[in-house]
Amino acid sequence: MNQNAPQVIELRAGSTRLAVAPEIGGSITRYVSERGGRTLEWMRPASPDALAARSAGGMSSFPLVPFSNRIRDARFRFRGRGVQLPQNFPPEPHAIHGHGWREPWTVVDRAAARLTMEYRHRADAWPWAYTAQQTFDLTGGRLRVRFAVTNEASDPMPVGFGLHPYFVRTPRAVVRADVGPMWEADAAVMPVRIVPPPPQLLLDGAGLNPDATVLDNNFIRFGGRAVIEWPELNARLRVDADPVYACLVVYTPAGRDFFCVEPATNCIDGFNLADRGRTDAGLIVLNPGDTAAGDVTFTPEMT
Repeated sequence: MNQNAPQVIELRAGSTRLAVAPEIGGSITRYVSERGGRTLEWMRPASPDALAARSAGGMSSFPLVPFSNRIRDARFRFRGRGVQLPQNFPPEPHAIHGHGWREPWTVVDRAAARLTMEYRHRADAWPWAYTAQQTFDLTGGRLRVRFAVTNEASDPMPVGFGLHPYFVRTPRAVVRADVGPMWEADAAVMPVRIVPPPPQLLLDGAGLNPDATVLDNNFIRFGGRAVIEWPELNARLRVDADPVYACLVVYTPAGRDFFCVEPATNCIDGFNLADRGRTDAGLIVLNPGDTAAGDVTFTPEMT
């Protein structure tokens, strides 16, 4: 046995398994169901190389906290206070995805089909202490992920959180979502203007095919529902998010074997957008001792 291999905890409920690696950013490494001799990977499984490298970006899904996606030039202002963060994804000049995906999480409760783990952050360049917690709960094939963040500092803290799942890409896969307007992005993937969403992405649309449309965009007024279909596999996955998840990021890079549909509480660069007066950026402000929380539920269907 490789003593340096990360711990992977497996949950089981019926024919569904969920594997989680607390040491690799509290990430999911596999979410899979078996039925009638068929195996369905609901998220892209982590490869042995990604596990060995302890790369959260190579996992099935990783957590976003204390903000989702990017903060322009790794700096923002909150109530007149300037905050300069590390540029943690060189050569990008921005801060991306926060802390949780790069740090080990601690298991605090475990059962056959349920796991709770937490990440505790001490104030540093991010000048607020906080505790983040994830609870994974399997019921049949359904996975519920509850995310909670508590402000442990002595003054109000801005915060955002979300999930970054990677889904298996097939030629006929499509995505539909209950979304409002889209932030058009510049070359640095930062929001520049509000435009209508692609009509095929809407819940009543034909479905957005990741191979046909390249996106790395944030959608506001997320209504909490997205559906991913794999027609050639006779399978679909429903994603239901609590109202705190006000934004959705859809990432369909060209030439890759995955795509992402990411429920998040805040927009890309949401802290700076909020500082400029936008009320739809999804910024949450937690007073000392307060907690923000919300569930995202993944419901598989196989026909």
